[in-house]
Amino acid sequence: MFACTLFGVDRQVYYRKIKRRITRQSNAIKVVSMVLEIRQTMPRIGAKKLYFLLNNELKQLKIGRDKFTNILRANHLLITPKRSYHITTNSHHRFRKHQNQILELQIQRPEQVWVSDITYIGKRENPYYLSLVTDAYSKKIMGFNVADNMNTQSTLIALENAVKHRKDRDLSLIHHSDRGLQYCANEYQKLLNKSKIKCSMTQNSDPYENAVAERINGILKQEFNIDKYNQSLPVMKQIIKEVVEIYNNKRPHYSNFMLTPNQMHVQNQIKMRTYKTKNSSKLLLTTV
Repeated sequence: MFACTLFGVDRQVYYRKIKRRITRQSNAIKVVSMVLEIRQTMPRIGAKKLYFLLNNELKQLKIGRDKFTNILRANHLLITPKRSYHITTNSHHRFRKHQNQILELQIQRPEQVWVSDITYIGKRENPYYLSLVTDAYSKKIMGFNVADNMNTQSTLIALENAVKHRKDRDLSLIHHSDRGLQYCANEYQKLLNKSKIKCSMTQNSDPYENAVAERINGILKQEFNIDKYNQSLPVMKQIIKEVVEIYNNKRPHYSNFMLTPNQMHVQNQIKMRTYKTKNSSKLLLTTV
């Protein structure tokens, strides 16, 4: 007589329960393996985007969103957002500051608005600064540069790279940034004028006035850990180059309806997602 019968449990029920447990454990191992493979290139990508990227495989395993989240939680794979802030804007200078041109603007296509910012990515012993130019509609990083200083030259290189990747030079384009010295400098303004790009700047210190740029900074730091490396400048440049390549080609965006930046950038039919702050009725650029 089987032990399960002694306890009043049907033998078939008992073995079905064991089989289900083994299947669940096997599926969980497969899920963890797939997640770790993706996180080799996107170390801190969140559960929503992982679920989207693995949707077909999870359907085959009959694993829904809640079960997927539970597997991540049980294996300590859920990501806790982190916050860090370094001031990189010096708006106390003699150069002309421009008006905000995008507050009420409806962004409807790629290369209608570019947003620029500088973010701190180094360690105290090796401080580095990343200059970015990002398309507000597609969230594609159009140009970037890494330097060990915050001189205008670094932001100029990022802008020059962005201009090289511009698709249609006949369409109007606005360049939006904070009022930092680098963006107000004569050399930077000359390049904007030469490229027939209109200049727009934030009017206050509110980061929501440059929300897309701030969010992209956060993604690169929180999901790709670009501020954790303590390497030489040439190595940091190569790291950022690889990260931007992965970001533009592989990372889905909620605001892009889960398209990657490159996928979003080659079309103009999808309406850009916007949102409202809790304390304001003013539409802001987007979530990412």
